[in-house]
Amino acid sequence: MALSNNVIGAINFVAMLLSIPIIGAGIWLATEQDNSCVKILQWPVIILGILILIVALAGFIGGFWRIPWLLVFYLVAMLVLIVLLVVLVVFVYMVTIRGSGHIEPSRAYLEYRLDDFSGWLRRRVQRSYKWDRIRSCLSSTSMCAELNQSYRMAQDFFNAHLTPLQSGCCKPPTQCGYTFVNPTYWISPINNAADMDCLQWSNDQTQLCYSCDSCKAGLLANLRKEWRRADIVMIITLVALISVYLIGCCAFRNAKTEDLFRKYQQGYT
Repeated sequence: MALSNNVIGAINFVAMLLSIPIIGAGIWLATEQDNSCVKILQWPVIILGILILIVALAGFIGGFWRIPWLLVFYLVAMLVLIVLLVVLVVFVYMVTIRGSGHIEPSRAYLEYRLDDFSGWLRRRVQRSYKWDRIRSCLSSTSMCAELNQSYRMAQDFFNAHLTPLQSGCCKPPTQCGYTFVNPTYWISPINNAADMDCLQWSNDQTQLCYSCDSCKAGLLANLRKEWRRADIVMIITLVALISVYLIGCCAFRNAKTEDLFRKYQQGYT
């Protein structure tokens, strides 16, 4: 019985360790520029990771100190958390399945369109009261100003591999036909009514294309890339966590069987 309890405690210690990648993924998302402005996924990931850590700690204590009710709590609570993690993993995959960039002639960077993304993601940025806060957050960063320091010549800029945010927010869309002066200052063509984004562009360094749909699309493209990376971490951790949970269930069942057998022997003798 003592050996089985020790095994259960050791297994739950491993489960505690498995909570670290989930918490780490949430903290990483929170530190990214775009996620810090949007604040959608990082807190559910962090909270779920902390709950897994707490429940695994309860199982660890219950195993080593032989507290049956704590082990039962661990088994039930961890099952619920695993189900929630599965739901989160599937949800992130489904909302990020769409949203690839578009190639433009003579450009190394990609252009992004809002309609290419899932409806759920679009709703996070389409309403004005939500976007006003996000736009204010994005415009306070130095991501566009950094382009002016890195690229002086037009061809160097056109050959640059910009982030989706820089491509969507720091310059006018390529189809508008603006003439390059520097990465954040462009000369307007005679006819720039091809798209509403062409009218939204401003050489004011606090405005640029932060009001454009291309900026919203660039933000979602950035989120999509980062969320999918976090999703891979969660999938790997989920598989390991399920394996550890199943081993823990077997160890708990064996411990209960040994306990019943020991009681039977004591009653028989």
